Amino acid sequence: MNVQTKTSRYSPDFDMPVRGDTITADRYISREWMELENKHLWPKVWHLGGVLAELEEPGDIIRHNLGKESVIMVQQEDGSVRAFYNSCPHRGNRLVLGEVASVQRITCAYHGWTYDLDGTLAKVQDPDDFEGGSPCGKIHLFELRCDTWGPFVFWCMDDDVAPLHEWLEPFPERLKGYGIDNWVRVLKLSADAEFNWKIIRDNFNESYHLPTIHPELATFINDGLPDTLFEMYPSGHNSMWMKGHQATTRIDYHSTEVPAPLDDAARAWDIDPADFNGRTGDLRAAIIEAKRRLGPGRGFTNYENMSDQQLVDYFHCTLFPNLTLTMSPEQLQVLRTEPHPTDPEKCVFQHWCLYPPVEGMAEVMTPLGMVPLEHDAIARHSVYGDGVSVGYVADQDLSIGTSQQQGLNSRGFKGCRLPGQEKRIQRFHELLNDMVQGKDSMTSAQVFSSPL
Repeated sequence: MNVQTKTSRYSPDFDMPVRGDTITADRYISREWMELENKHLWPKVWHLGGVLAELEEPGDIIRHNLGKESVIMVQQEDGSVRAFYNSCPHRGNRLVLGEVASVQRITCAYHGWTYDLDGTLAKVQDPDDFEGGSPCGKIHLFELRCDTWGPFVFWCMDDDVAPLHEWLEPFPERLKGYGIDNWVRVLKLSADAEFNWKIIRDNFNESYHLPTIHPELATFINDGLPDTLFEMYPSGHNSMWMKGHQATTRIDYHSTEVPAPLDDAARAWDIDPADFNGRTGDLRAAIIEAKRRLGPGRGFTNYENMSDQQLVDYFHCTLFPNLTLTMSPEQLQVLRTEPHPTDPEKCVFQHWCLYPPVEGMAEVMTPLGMVPLEHDAIARHSVYGDGVSVGYVADQDLSIGTSQQQGLNSRGFKGCRLPGQEKRIQRFHELLNDMVQGKDSMTSAQVFSSPL
């Protein structure tokens, strides 16, 4: 890694040291590294399993597959949610095959073993044929930790990992003003991709690629380094604040006419963009004022709890190891890559979009265009490259993944060479080294299992 320069802007309160470990290719291509992750990484973190909107009645089930593992989250009679491994204690058959289900009891399709919603075995064939008598009431599905935050359900395989709300810090408090508890998941998109899951994680740990991969964002998101704030937390998570409703300072847009689509954003809040020609950078403050004044009357009741920054900017929250929440005042994007069950050079990419329920609003603008404001209005799985979009910006992110995976297999690749603004990538891989290889004196248990 190159020495950090003063150009990159790291928060003095949230800037963590790095060692300079070489980021080697084996972590992206080798089955040995994949097995180490399966053993030492994935059991030691909380996983986002689904949204509470999928669990409305007792017996509603969400199934979440992660690599070779499968977990079910089950709504209980008392309204709580419990998680179990999706494996029948009889002979291991998977119990729930679909992504969601709604049942009175959980029944194995192989031999009919039936479990109450709390995981207790309730019915078997030939109960008297078991040594010691009927196993009913004695055998239980293997339970995992399960908890909720906002509209989401999480699960964890390890009892020593910090409780969910501690593990998520500092984001529950940082995101509180958005009021996401009742936001609606409108898009639920996923795709099989031919690259290691960490390639996109690296991508979401930096903004260096925006001018080249997302050039169209430059006219309404300021990706200039002096205006972007990077933060890294003791938990292993990190974030990036980018000014929205303001064009990039990498190019002189300030002294020009207000560029599209920033002009449309101004008109949406009854602002004449022509009034800001030659001083386009001032439009951001004008939109903040207009949102404060007009937002509540348009049904955006959550605006009153947001900071000025939250009203217009983009807050990218990257949770170690594989989850990103991208916040804007009217949209929450969930971006995640998960490992393929057997191939280290493949992964599953997931993209969810959630929106606040605004009275009288029937449609919302999404990365796929205008879509009805209703739960999972578009829900689909595809294979990247088959022409089915996972969102126009996400499509661009994935477009580089396959060629990077190919290049990482080259004898000519000797390790990453990073600029200062990619320090979050460096730290991500050093944390990964600590957990997967036990390299550092600070153990993974200290980093991820202790209160922050």
